[in-house]
Amino acid sequence: MPVELKPRIIVFGVGGAGGNAVNNMIESKLQGVEFIVANTDSQALLQSQADHKVQLGMKTTEGLGAGAKPSVGADSAEESIEEIKAQLEGAHMAFIAAGMGGGTGTGAAPVIARVAKEMGVLTVGVVTKPFDFEGKRRMMIADQGVEELRNFVDTLIIIPNQNLFRIANANTTFADAFTMADEVLYEGVRGVTDLMVMPGLINLDFADVRTVMSGMEAAMMGTGEADGEHRALKAAQAAIANPLLDDVSMKGAKGVLINITGGYDMTLYEVDEAANEVRKEVDPDAQIILGSTFDHSLEGKIRVSVVATGITYDENGKQDMPSRPFAQPVTIENEPTAADAISAALDATPAVEDVEEAAEDANIDEAEPKAAPPIINRRPSYDADDDASDAEEFDDTQSVDDEAVAEEEPEPQSEVASKGGRNSLFGWGKSSSGDEKSEGEAVAKQDADEYEEDELEIPAFLRRSANN
Repeated sequence: MPVELKPRIIVFGVGGAGGNAVNNMIESKLQGVEFIVANTDSQALLQSQADHKVQLGMKTTEGLGAGAKPSVGADSAEESIEEIKAQLEGAHMAFIAAGMGGGTGTGAAPVIARVAKEMGVLTVGVVTKPFDFEGKRRMMIADQGVEELRNFVDTLIIIPNQNLFRIANANTTFADAFTMADEVLYEGVRGVTDLMVMPGLINLDFADVRTVMSGMEAAMMGTGEADGEHRALKAAQAAIANPLLDDVSMKGAKGVLINITGGYDMTLYEVDEAANEVRKEVDPDAQIILGSTFDHSLEGKIRVSVVATGITYDENGKQDMPSRPFAQPVTIENEPTAADAISAALDATPAVEDVEEAAEDANIDEAEPKAAPPIINRRPSYDADDDASDAEEFDDTQSVDDEAVAEEEPEPQSEVASKGGRNSLFGWGKSSSGDEKSEGEAVAKQDADEYEEDELEIPAFLRRSANN
């Protein structure tokens, strides 16, 4: 009787979170894998749907749990090391699922991963990190557990529970949110197993999977499914951008496993389009292994599953290339600059509006001075001292040649205007300094008589502007 040769792939759920993930995968009817759960809590094991169960640390915990102490979880796993080895015997690949931050998952998962690695099993860790509301201490414990687990797995995928808020809404239940996180593990495992057990034109074997995932450390998994126009492109883009994973991207990935699955209506062009969309995101020299399988249940749809490995981190644990912009934008208010202060002061100055209104009322061209006072209907009282100061003021501002004025104004000037004085802004006579007050009064009376004859007399400088 021929012996059936196929890879043995197991999903090892550790602790409460790992056990829940296994239950969700079993309910989803994932094929081609075996499920094992291990826990220090005997009550949690009774609720598991897995066929294989391991009670950790019977003597250490007496089946009462680890009490959120990773050291207790690790000691319990060491106590049950022989039973763990028995469950891993003959396995080719093991997905170890656990929640970091508690006692059993944080402490026991690294021990199980170490045993699997020693037995030559390709080991992939898929772990979750706590919500922010669970506190800093639990997050610190989770980070320590992640670093310990990283030493014993070929590939590690991290799912921060806080990222569930990226896809959840006000109506998302607590149970549904965790199901979304478990979906990442489910899709990743299915993407790998389908390549080896589903029929297709481009089938892969376990050796191909090992090539991409062995010793690659940080990784990401993603699956996208789409139908309609451009379904292959949409599915590939959805697989690349997985909002639940730790803030990493496929940029710079050294190994990529691509599984493109569809019905028998899937075209060669669509396979090419999906594969190229993924390829342009990774390192140009990356090891890319592509598989394409058929699934009659996907008629009219295409599903793209991607496992990207070899993503590098810097010393602080962050990816050394820009990650996807999921964080909310931050608005920074700049302090007012000197230019802003000057602009505000100019806006608050009323003199500008007054000058513009006066210029508009007098119908003055923009090239002429805008500070001219408005024409009045009544002659102001004359003051010789004021005339003298005005004459000195206009010495600096008014430089009109007498001959040019004579050519432009053929009309005879008054006797007062020719007496060594100078025209004022409105053409009224101004006496030179030193004139007696009686003479100034006479000039004022004469100008007043002339002004009464024509109250709308046009000022001299306006007449010059009109002639020009």
